[in-house]
Amino acid sequence: MAGVKAAQERVSYADLERWPEDGRRYELYNGEVFEIPSPILLHQFVLGRLHLVLSAYVQAHGGSVFVAPLDIVLTDYDVVQPDVLLFMPEREHLLDMRKVTRHAPDLAIEILSPGTSRNDRGRKLRMFERHRVREYWLVEPDRPSVEVYQLSETRLVLTSTATDGEQVESPLLPALDLQPSGLLPA
Repeated sequence: MAGVKAAQERVSYADLERWPEDGRRYELYNGEVFEIPSPILLHQFVLGRLHLVLSAYVQAHGGSVFVAPLDIVLTDYDVVQPDVLLFMPEREHLLDMRKVTRHAPDLAIEILSPGTSRNDRGRKLRMFERHRVREYWLVEPDRPSVEVYQLSETRLVLTSTATDGEQVESPLLPALDLQPSGLLPA
């Protein structure tokens, strides 16, 4: 009698690279493939505003900020595409602009949507914990808010939530000037 074989084998980043380009975005969680739904206009507007604010911050204080789509290969079987990611100046040397990023960012940001919220609050948060991301933000555009999670030993812990016109408090970016209401269209 033959042994039991998994119905679907684990997919690695090398496997993913060999797939034909189909215009879709994928993430890998322990080799399991998840398709990332295409974002709506509000998501992209908020993404653009976040990028502008964080670009100004790194211009003044150093560091590098990037937006999706960009694969972050945490392991051969764990690959994510945060909406926004930031590397602090002391870790910029880890980046090779001509190669895929194989280092966890200092800050990862997800803009929540109905299709991704559960994953962003669960599986992705736990993966970022395991890979020691220093801060993780969840941005809620429908009820403008930013939740800031900070790495405390081995867990990402909610340290603050800013709503509407309140100031976002980021231990990683202490001089940041950002209010959730400023991320939305007028």
